[in-house]
Amino acid sequence: MKKIRIICENTGHEIQVDQGTSVLEIAHKVGLEGERRPLAAYVNNKIKELTYILFEPSSVRFIDITHFEGSRVYERTLFFILNKAVHDLWPERKFYIRHSVSRGYYSEISGIEDVTAEMIEAIKVRVAEIVAADMPIEHDKILYDEAREKYARLGYEDKIALLETRPRLYVSLYTLGDTVGYFYGALAPSTGYLGLYDLRPYYKGMYIAVPKRTDPTVLNKMVPQQKMFDVFQEYNAWVGIVGVSNIGQLNQRIAAGETSDLIKIAESFHEKKLASIADTIYETSLLHGTKLVLMSGPSSSGKTTTAKRLGIQLRVLGMTPVLVSLDDYFVEREKTPRDANGEYDYESFDAIDHATFNEHLRALVAGEIIAVPHYDFITGKRMWHEAPLQLGEGSILIVEGIHALNPRLTESLSDDLKFRIYLSALTSIAMDNLSRIPTTDNRLIRRMVRDSVMRGSDASATLRRWQSVRRGEEKYIFPFQENADVMFNSSLFYELPVLKNYVVPLLRSVPNNIPEYGEAQRLLKLLDFFSTIPDDEIPPTSILREFIGGSSFKY
Repeated sequence: MKKIRIICENTGHEIQVDQGTSVLEIAHKVGLEGERRPLAAYVNNKIKELTYILFEPSSVRFIDITHFEGSRVYERTLFFILNKAVHDLWPERKFYIRHSVSRGYYSEISGIEDVTAEMIEAIKVRVAEIVAADMPIEHDKILYDEAREKYARLGYEDKIALLETRPRLYVSLYTLGDTVGYFYGALAPSTGYLGLYDLRPYYKGMYIAVPKRTDPTVLNKMVPQQKMFDVFQEYNAWVGIVGVSNIGQLNQRIAAGETSDLIKIAESFHEKKLASIADTIYETSLLHGTKLVLMSGPSSSGKTTTAKRLGIQLRVLGMTPVLVSLDDYFVEREKTPRDANGEYDYESFDAIDHATFNEHLRALVAGEIIAVPHYDFITGKRMWHEAPLQLGEGSILIVEGIHALNPRLTESLSDDLKFRIYLSALTSIAMDNLSRIPTTDNRLIRRMVRDSVMRGSDASATLRRWQSVRRGEEKYIFPFQENADVMFNSSLFYELPVLKNYVVPLLRSVPNNIPEYGEAQRLLKLLDFFSTIPDDEIPPTSILREFIGGSSFKY
């Protein structure tokens, strides 16, 4: 048997093994079967399951649940097991992962209005049996017709729609006992890899608690997020009415020549929601003297365009909006805090000169004139606008930035003077009943396109920075999101088919000799399921124009 050279990046081991050795066998050979056993591995910087067979010299980097992708592997495996448990107990029902909420996931069972505590206990018992049996999760490629027949037998219409709109000769399929499914990421090799989790009654379905990534010995603490949950539910219901709740349905509508109508419907929904928010702000200004609108959201949620569009709606009501970006209050670069890696931490609250910002707020509310700063991202220096700023009669200040909902940012003003808005691209389109598209993926794709179109940055740089951005969001943005008076979902159900045109070439340009290659390949796998939509009918005021260019707003 021919020998091949394997390098384990985790331990530095270099070993010779027979061709046909699995990644899991490599983990055994280098002693990585400890308390946190690997869930998957990057083989030559491309994510692979532990059952993957090696036939050529390779560099292998194992990941466990503490890795961002490792936690995804764990969650996908849990969802697949839950799907089987529900199928075993109620074969006529379907299990749905609806969306993330409160650091976990919200799920439902078709045809059941209220999932009871007794039902949840039955599911837990069945999951425990499946885990104890350590059933293999098999990953195979089968002919298209065979996959379609399996899906039809189980009544998986969403998966059939996906197959039919993006047909392939061979289809990648996962099998767990008598259930099948598709995932655009790796799963654990067997059910015995599942450990900590919990199920609780929530709304009409179940809340799925998952382990904390940074400390997987405990479950994520459930944080009340009723406002966020309501926004998800509203948008999910709406896309269901429109008939585009999954990729297959969206692709069918595109193929039927309905692209123009879909764009108009999605954009009109945004406009209607922004008009409603403007009405509320106007009413609070009359009742409480609101002077300040604070708008926060994570990276690439479309804060700048949303602020400008909201400003137009406020003008319709006779108000005079004045827009201020927190980015202009960055401290000068040499004073910017650094993260654990020694890089500038622009997500840090202390990257903002909040003392000066509070002074300016007090002055503006008091009717005084201030000099407005402007941060030059090229030089890292603060400059000053030539025209001073003063709020007149009917003026309202709109402040957008990642820290806008942090109470410390505006501690100099009474809460009666503030109206808070939180926005994010809360993805509504799912691949199927189990494979949701994470909001973070939607925002990452937006950011890669914007970084390339607007800033000349390549996809590798954006991917390299992304985990740091996410850590900043978890620390500085998400804890304050429920402080919002209203939430706005900035996602557009048609946007990924548009962004695909821009981001696929960028992702393909990521070289295979860097760690970011694996994430690029995962996103390419996701985007491959979408048909494309040209951008010629996207209005110049669309949030999407903030990322692809062609906006009628000045940034």
